[in-house]
Amino acid sequence: MKRHTEHVITVVAVLVVIGVGLGLFAWSGLYNIGADDHHYRATLEFVQTLRDRSIHVRSEHLKVPNLDDPQLILKGAGQYAAMCTGCHLAPGMKTSEIRPGLYPQPPNLSQVHVDPQDAFWVIKHGIKMSAMPAWGFSHDDATIWSMVAFLQKLPAMTPNQYQAIVAKAPPDEDMDMPKGMHMAVGDDK
Repeated sequence: MKRHTEHVITVVAVLVVIGVGLGLFAWSGLYNIGADDHHYRATLEFVQTLRDRSIHVRSEHLKVPNLDDPQLILKGAGQYAAMCTGCHLAPGMKTSEIRPGLYPQPPNLSQVHVDPQDAFWVIKHGIKMSAMPAWGFSHDDATIWSMVAFLQKLPAMTPNQYQAIVAKAPPDEDMDMPKGMHMAVGDDK
């Protein structure tokens, strides 16, 4: 029993030393948190794995609605054009004003397929310490699913098809406003 207690004390002591060391490192300011100073490869791989697994574990039980509904896709096209292209681009876009300063670079969603459950979870909850906001504070689930429905079609679109669907999408004033938010006519401040 004495030997077991010694092992427990040793493990606790090592954990305390590691914790104090990490705390001192964080407090020292030695780590450059700037987005223009990239992570070490091992750090980036660890963070990407942590992000991907965290999202998937939390999204795997979501019930996916019919993402082929044309009205849902159309609404999502307007939402995407209004809120997402600055970071995630659109067919034919090479860059945006904000994109070069983002690290890690967000995916170009006009070129990659995203899992619908993962996309819903990310749009709703955002991603800490990235430029991805949690849209669930200002958008209901139906609106978020409309964006997911649109994302399923986006990678196959040409620039002309993208422009055409966005032109047909409901105008911003017809999109859901956050609960309790109302803009008076002429109130543009």
